[in-house]
Amino acid sequence: MTIEGKVAEVRRFCRRHADEGLARRYARYFVEGYDAYGVEQGVLERQRELWLAKWREELGRDGLLRLGGRLVESGKYEEGSVAVWFASALEEGFTPAVLDRLGGWLDGGIRNWAHTDYLSLEVLSRFLTRGIVPLKALAGWRGAPSRWKRRAVPVTLIRLLRTDVPVPRLLRFLAPMMRDPERVVHQGLGWFLREAWKRDPGAVEGFLLERLESCPRLVVRTATEKMTPARRARFARSRPARASRAPGRPRPRPTPDLSPGRSSSGSPRRGPRRPS
Repeated sequence: MTIEGKVAEVRRFCRRHADEGLARRYARYFVEGYDAYGVEQGVLERQRELWLAKWREELGRDGLLRLGGRLVESGKYEEGSVAVWFASALEEGFTPAVLDRLGGWLDGGIRNWAHTDYLSLEVLSRFLTRGIVPLKALAGWRGAPSRWKRRAVPVTLIRLLRTDVPVPRLLRFLAPMMRDPERVVHQGLGWFLREAWKRDPGAVEGFLLERLESCPRLVVRTATEKMTPARRARFARSRPARASRAPGRPRPRPTPDLSPGRSSSGSPRRGPRRPS
């Protein structure tokens, strides 16, 4: 069976197990957009194992990557999930050229936080932790047109916190991204800084204090959420004086935080699992 034949098989399976109600239910966790068949994750996981057993030897590394590249092009959530699962199943054959190919998935196919984060943590990080490429291999990703490729940089670096790479070096690498305009990138940066703070509090706090008035507020809020209230208070941004309201004018209501992983009240909530 050709690559296109395998793509067609994946799509037939997804259409056969589609559930519009499930797709609508999960869509609320993806404020940036969610295009899905609505296949129950356990059903998809069991089938992906069958596909891997059937196709791994036939396709090899290059074939699985070509198949994955075709699947992410559609933007369908389940097809992207199968693609990143296939990539994570590769045990060897990681080269700088393979990193470039996976980067291409983020340029023109992957378009949600779940696939970006799974690919970053479970696949892209291996290129750095195994010494296949140096940190500077991701330098160009920091200013990539794709917001998902930019988000992948700090999320990938989370795994480097388990190594002996100094936290200040990682902070210097991420410094050019601290004024990125995209919320999904702010979330990734804040997540990395929160994890890095657990390892080197002084370095992260100094890094944040130097940029307190210029970096996005979401980065600071996420980075400091594990601190004690007293410690977190140091990172309150100065605010300009409020303009007085006209008599009788109602006070504006705050806008709820509806970002992925948050409820309408701003508190953490459970959402769909990342591909595993």
